[in-house]
Amino acid sequence: MAAAGPGRAGPGRAGSVPLQFAPFSSALDAGFWHELTQRKLNQYRLDETPKLIKGYYYNGDPLGLPARLTLEFSAFDMNASIPARCCPAFGTLYNTNTFETFKSCDKKALLDKEANEIWESIKSGAALENPMLLNRFLLLTFADLKKYHFYYWFCYPALCFPDGIEITQKPVCLGDRFSQNQIQALQKAYDDLCQEEGVTALPYFLIKYHDNSVMISLLKKWDGFFQDQGEKVTVGVYDPCNLSQYPGWPLRNFLILAAHKWGSALQRLEVLCFRDRTMQGVRDITHSIIFEIKLPETPLGPDCPKAVGWEKNQKGSMGPRMVNLSECMDPKRLAESSVDLNLKLMCWRLVPTLDLEKIVSAKCLLLGAGTLGCSVARTLMGWGVRKITFVDNAKISYSNPVRQPLYEFEDCLSGGKPKALAAAERLQKIFPGVSSEGYNMSIPMPGHPVNFSEVTMAQAQKDVAQLEELIEGHDVVFLLMDTRESRWLPALIAASKRKLVINAALGFDTFVVMRHGLKKPKHQESGDSRFSNTSASSDLLGSSLFSNIPGYKLGCYFCNDVVAPGDVSR
Repeated sequence: MAAAGPGRAGPGRAGSVPLQFAPFSSALDAGFWHELTQRKLNQYRLDETPKLIKGYYYNGDPLGLPARLTLEFSAFDMNASIPARCCPAFGTLYNTNTFETFKSCDKKALLDKEANEIWESIKSGAALENPMLLNRFLLLTFADLKKYHFYYWFCYPALCFPDGIEITQKPVCLGDRFSQNQIQALQKAYDDLCQEEGVTALPYFLIKYHDNSVMISLLKKWDGFFQDQGEKVTVGVYDPCNLSQYPGWPLRNFLILAAHKWGSALQRLEVLCFRDRTMQGVRDITHSIIFEIKLPETPLGPDCPKAVGWEKNQKGSMGPRMVNLSECMDPKRLAESSVDLNLKLMCWRLVPTLDLEKIVSAKCLLLGAGTLGCSVARTLMGWGVRKITFVDNAKISYSNPVRQPLYEFEDCLSGGKPKALAAAERLQKIFPGVSSEGYNMSIPMPGHPVNFSEVTMAQAQKDVAQLEELIEGHDVVFLLMDTRESRWLPALIAASKRKLVINAALGFDTFVVMRHGLKKPKHQESGDSRFSNTSASSDLLGSSLFSNIPGYKLGCYFCNDVVAPGDVSR
């Protein structure tokens, strides 16, 4: 199993030195989790089908650090470039919708499935043509997007020999085995082949070397490169490990390939763990290691060998890991993403056709900040509305907080705070992502004459102008005032400006909620032929009791009145 220390290839024979491998340590960048979050919300949604992802490994870490397989924000883009001198690895993402599914997922079945695909690529020869098929990995995840906790379990499948592998020559540093000329020739030959193939790194390659020359080639050219099977066979493996006595994990599947393809003709195999490291601007391959192994004499059977590869957690036991990104996020951004997630979950499960973007971008004007205004504001926020404006001229009294959830007892002291301003301020405290404003102003009403002084007339005109400006600047107007007549002027202005009006009134044991009609645009009223069919079908629909009445046929709160609105508060 993948662990913190080197893993054995098998039990080995008595008296022999078994070959051990340093496992990968997963390195999932914060950008990877951010990209997964965006794709989960906007693309995957409830889809749990496997997704293809890409990572890379390299030998650029200081001595003593584990070999890392890195996944960044670009892991989901198969066309994204790989950093220079890094070796790509392709894998499969299994992202679950619930933590229970994550825990109960059959890990053995997932590992066996990937191992069988690797084995089939070895048997078919596809791995020779494309050695990347040997470097597969799995990532099982669950993203708790409300808390920004990400649970994951990483697996790098490795096929095992039943009896292990014997080391016949212990690993030595390349600088102790090769001359300086040979090292330079190796580096140049490697770079030339990478450039010829158009890749950043070669995961596996063939090597022939003499006193002052080194030649390398691709795996698929084995027969032509090693024409005389009697000569020493040397293979190169791009190795992310920094340990001087152990090779890295990518060597394991290659040795299975070598034993299956050439085991009958090969007694011994020399392995060069190519460690291409650049630190502080200086490139160095002299810390690469070279050793010799003896391939098993017993040929591999037709069935897939046993596979290991699940990563251990931070405690060193078999289990998943968890990363908490909420601590490095702005709490306001965290609140916004949690609210958005709730809405998207409702859409995915209940109303897939709902256009959340329209709701979120709607600018809502609430005329009245009392019992109705407080409740409507909270509901609008729950549905994602980010722009809410209050209009009210009253102050908070001692009887209000028990019925109006945006106010508290302290708001009633010293004569009471203006309702509109206090409500807007409280919304910001409840959810910082909302943009809320309050206007402490009166709405002129029929049946409520004002004193015909210059001051009162000027104030009334100012209030009407302010009301017109507010209605013009919003998409939806909610009529939530105490009296019937206070709704008349806003309804009139909103109708003239073709604004959607929602009217709600609350009595002791009754209530009414209605949507005002919205008259046709002028180009439709003029009898434009382009809209004639639409009008006819709308009329037909409107004639049925069980059909939606078209918006232009809906009336308003005052349509059935036979007298003008008066002062009902008297």
